[in-house]
Amino acid sequence: MTVRNTVAYAVEQAESAAREGQQQISLHLVAVASTRAVDPDAQTELGQAKDLLDRIEVWLDEDLGTAPPSNLDVELGVIGADRYLFSPGDYADAILAYADEHSIERVVLDPEFNPGGTTPMLRPLEVELVRGDIEVETAPVERPARSTALARAATLPKYLTIFAASYLFYMLLSSYKPLDFLTGAITATIVTALLAPIAFSRQPSLTRAPRQLARLAIYVPYLLKEIAVANLEIAYVVLHPSLPIDPEMVELEAAIWGDGAVTTLANSITLTPGTLTVSVSEQAFDIHSLTGSSREDLFDGGLERAVRFVFYGREAAAIPSPRERGQGGDGAVESDIGDPEVADDD
Repeated sequence: MTVRNTVAYAVEQAESAAREGQQQISLHLVAVASTRAVDPDAQTELGQAKDLLDRIEVWLDEDLGTAPPSNLDVELGVIGADRYLFSPGDYADAILAYADEHSIERVVLDPEFNPGGTTPMLRPLEVELVRGDIEVETAPVERPARSTALARAATLPKYLTIFAASYLFYMLLSSYKPLDFLTGAITATIVTALLAPIAFSRQPSLTRAPRQLARLAIYVPYLLKEIAVANLEIAYVVLHPSLPIDPEMVELEAAIWGDGAVTTLANSITLTPGTLTVSVSEQAFDIHSLTGSSREDLFDGGLERAVRFVFYGREAAAIPSPRERGQGGDGAVESDIGDPEVADDD
């Protein structure tokens, strides 16, 4: 409902400005993409954005009537699908880039615009947009009263996913005695009943999850091989008489998205000797590297590409490596700490 009223408010403001003056007025009604073009769900989500724009076209006809001002131009479109959007700053960058390209002086936001899903983003987005030389406002439209949901809907895919993960984890820690299978099932059932209403920011897909698990089975041997090779390299460095270490803190802007992928990459980097994930903020990974060769491997992007393959498939694996995206050159942040005390913050 707020989208409809926001469109009506924006049209009213633009039409009023056009009728009061002779200058050309442009009204851009855009949806900011909440997905990336290589995301497996991109076609569905971008299709939903297009459906919304189709509805907005109908609303425009209703609001402008049969005789709109001749000096009012209206454009519709989807922005942000060509980049990775996570934080309010990322969304603001996409909006500001579009505004700068089209000489837009004023931005009106839907009061319920919340691309972060469960995380409120409107207020931080407004703060980030202030960086631009444009006027920013939230449409003054009524919002439907609603109570805060303490739990999201528990669906069959959620129940099955949580039960399977809990049961598998329990059995991995067990001795595989007959009683373990029973107690594992009971424990997994309790965990499922407690966590199903609050787990997952989006509904798990029973068709996508098996494909990701199959690709994960390919990823594990690759990761073990990388760990083994890195162990040999670090062993050589430690045993060398001159101890040729070259510690540096570097920042990696990873082309991945989603909690699962970010956590997997952060832990994979930490598990590989010579590199340690110190902190993660959206796409930015702060990593302590012990040697130059470990940094070379990091920016060559083998682990990043493998993680993308696990979560998004072969098409996403073809995204350029960090080095090909311009990272790993002089932009490394050198550390003067020989033996820093760091924490793995995934």
